[in-house]
Amino acid sequence: MPASALALVIAAALIHALWNFAAKKAQGNHHFACMTAVGVSLLWLPLVFIVGLDELPNWGWQAWTATLASAIVHLAYFNALLAGYRAADMTVVYPVARGSGPLLSSLVAVLLLGEHLGLGGALGLAGVVGGILLMAAGPTFFSKSANHDPERHRKRQLGIAWGALTGATIAAYSVIDGYAVKVLALSPILYDYLCNLLRVPVSLPAVMRDRAGFLPALRKQWKHALVVAVGAPTAYVLVLYAMKLAPLSRVAPARELSMLFAALIGGQLLGEGERGWRIAGAVFIAVGVAALAMAR
Repeated sequence: MPASALALVIAAALIHALWNFAAKKAQGNHHFACMTAVGVSLLWLPLVFIVGLDELPNWGWQAWTATLASAIVHLAYFNALLAGYRAADMTVVYPVARGSGPLLSSLVAVLLLGEHLGLGGALGLAGVVGGILLMAAGPTFFSKSANHDPERHRKRQLGIAWGALTGATIAAYSVIDGYAVKVLALSPILYDYLCNLLRVPVSLPAVMRDRAGFLPALRKQWKHALVVAVGAPTAYVLVLYAMKLAPLSRVAPARELSMLFAALIGGQLLGEGERGWRIAGAVFIAVGVAALAMAR
């Protein structure tokens, strides 16, 4: 992986962990998903006019199909992530989501896009996945001691289930978006903006069914929504540019450097415990990412 691509991924990982912290603190639902989509649509419009709007007349049906598909999958991803954060700790949901997504997207990239991991890449991917299991499951998940605290065990199970569902949506949009920026050569900024813009009408039906809850949610969560509206597109546009410089099967797992930051955030700011196991998992992830970065 070129150094420039790795630098983009590292910056994206830090920003990604920070906006996920804001989403966890918000404890939001479909209202939060809608307000973040509206926030992105408003905040990023000036930049889109400056750097990408002149490309739009050249878009064909394939570009618009990819954009609409990505918008739908991204909305499903964000709602699954929010449901996980309402049900369980960030340091359970986040590692499973971030780990299962790259695992699936890397396999798809190898099987369908003709990319090659090689021995180093395969070992790196195994390190990433192993580290995620340590962070999410910890030492007690499969042991008899789980029976001593059934509520905590149930909460962790819910976190792993929601994280896995979120990871499946990550794999889906990673493949769609990788095709859009690599094969169709779409502008990452314009493409990501339109994906977010299309999320607004897609998310409105759920909001309209619960209209009375929107304004209270907005008053309570607007600061967190602002962080997500700024951070999420920034992090993902950096990743899309990295996809232009390196294969998807390298970029997707390397994004898991965000786990290092998530381990610190979950332990220090959210007080979610099992810090030693989560740091050990983060070390596995760091070694795995390094192997992926060096793989050819």
